[in-house]
Amino acid sequence: MSKTQIHRGKVRVGDTVVSDPSYLFDPEADEVFYKGEKVNYSEHVYIVMNKPKGVLCATEDKNQKTVLDILPQEFLRKNIFPVGRLDKDTTGLLILTDDGQFAHKCIAPSKTVGKTYSVVLDGELSPDLVDLFKNGITLADDTVCKPAKLEIIDKNVAELTITEGKYHQIKRMFGTVGLGVVELKRIKIGLFDLPENLQEGECRMLSESEKLDLLAT
Repeated sequence: MSKTQIHRGKVRVGDTVVSDPSYLFDPEADEVFYKGEKVNYSEHVYIVMNKPKGVLCATEDKNQKTVLDILPQEFLRKNIFPVGRLDKDTTGLLILTDDGQFAHKCIAPSKTVGKTYSVVLDGELSPDLVDLFKNGITLADDTVCKPAKLEIIDKNVAELTITEGKYHQIKRMFGTVGLGVVELKRIKIGLFDLPENLQEGECRMLSESEKLDLLAT
């Protein structure tokens, strides 16, 4: 619910109509209603966004638009942040939350949650790259990547699943084999696919089952 709706008297706490957004209530004792329907309060928020191009995965920036800047007012919470990072020019599945413990389970280096990307490249993919990625690509600076699953979709389109998140990792991985990344979109985390009906820039709350899918290895 937005501040405007609160000002318009659309929110009721118990029998009291609330018009002040700063009104404090006890989430364990008070019943909250929005337009006559009971609101189920949650300690934390879990949001899925289809991140558009040109937006930073950051909580704030003085010069550029961030994912929080495009988050609808009704989803904003104190201390909300993006889980992991997508490059400015990368689109797709992004999770935002104010639950640090949940975020850690998703992206901690010790975890093996797979993250799948759709990749469009500037050259043709060779079938022998599947085994090369499976065995672990060594980057130009001698950094060894964990084994990754490469599935060739078309001559210059692939889906790549990785379990880590090094700086510009996917671009650097393909760079070692002489290919440049033209388009990059995250389409899956764990068992959770980017919802087909979620357009770029749109977001919605996650269900309990979807939260579990995100943590699946």
